[in-house]
Amino acid sequence: MIVKVINKYKRRIKRITNVYCAIMRSNKKCLYCKEKVEGRLDKLFCNPSCKSAYHYQKSLEKEANMYNRIDAQLKTNRRLLKNFNKAGKATVRKEKLLEAGFDPKYFTHYWKNKKGEVYLFCYEYGFIQRTENDRRKYVLVEWQEYMD
Repeated sequence: MIVKVINKYKRRIKRITNVYCAIMRSNKKCLYCKEKVEGRLDKLFCNPSCKSAYHYQKSLEKEANMYNRIDAQLKTNRRLLKNFNKAGKATVRKEKLLEAGFDPKYFTHYWKNKKGEVYLFCYEYGFIQRTENDRRKYVLVEWQEYMD
């Protein structure tokens, strides 16, 4: 008697589950393109390109983490040092470099010369601050083999 009742409820639960799954499958839409999604019940995207595009869009909307901010500033600093230093050694007004987006707090390594002056480097491009005639300037250099 109890077994019959249990089997009866199992069949009802199975029918209800099948109906629920059918409804969910018919209403499921891709999170990116809003097309109908076919396949597994827990599937969220209609194809891999929609999945990739959706996650890429989410990453753009997300606030940049500390690593990405630092990396972006280092790349900016390197690009600016490279652009202002075409000949291998150059002198640039500090304000001009700062206006372009340069931030001297971000560098990859440093090198100390025989006089004890410290050059800060962003990858292979370096700089040191100097003051001449009450004007602050940066002397820009490229990494040389003797600096190793």
